Amino acid sequence: MDMTFQEGLALVAIGGVAGFINVLSAGGSMLTLPLLMFLGLPPQVANGTNRVSIVLQSVAAVGSFRREGASHVGLSLRLSVPAVAGSVFGAWLAMQVSDTLFEAILISAMAVASVAMLLPQPRVDTRPLSSQDLSPALYLAMFGIGVYGGFLQVGVGILFMAVLYRMLRIDLAQVNVFKVFIILVYMLPALGLFVYHGHVRWGYGLLLAVGSMAGAWLAVKVNMGPRGAAWIKWLTVAVIVTIILRLLLG
Repeated sequence: MDMTFQEGLALVAIGGVAGFINVLSAGGSMLTLPLLMFLGLPPQVANGTNRVSIVLQSVAAVGSFRREGASHVGLSLRLSVPAVAGSVFGAWLAMQVSDTLFEAILISAMAVASVAMLLPQPRVDTRPLSSQDLSPALYLAMFGIGVYGGFLQVGVGILFMAVLYRMLRIDLAQVNVFKVFIILVYMLPALGLFVYHGHVRWGYGLLLAVGSMAGAWLAVKVNMGPRGAAWIKWLTVAVIVTIILRLLLG
């Protein structure tokens, strides 16, 4: 499939916006996955191709967080184990459904995630974490998030926010550090499964990744306050509404 210059530019630009949003908030895949479908990729191929950008975006974010002195490698690895198991199952499941069902699930997931992004977050306390804080219920939640992320990925950051905010009651800065690391670890086997089944278009994925890595790097550098987070969420929801209408109207 040939790609025009304008389409390549759109992939880089939207990738940059998505990478920035993904690191500071959530919902970047709500922009990139429909974009890949609009450019002519079948839903399952778009789903696999989008993973290339997510992996490289996460590499950039994890590296930048470590250079900034923010890292929870040990605890993140513990939480990644059930997420990896879930993601492999979710990726396998995604390749079993029809394109029509996948599109219906995508629209539903975007609608639910849009509402979830607007819900108020609980009051949190900044405190050091240890392995004793990781309960069996949290590990089970990580498995569930892994299944969803392996299947679709759209809005998975919102699930991380809900789980880590509400179960660990840690602040947004800590949530983002955990989030990008766990996504990187569980996304690798999921991407491998899509590659094995021929559901990745590398040209599209790598162009998307160029933008998303730049956006992720910039997001780590930005000291995002509550007002900033709010406008990103509202901007994302506005774009999502447009995408849902576009999908519904064909």
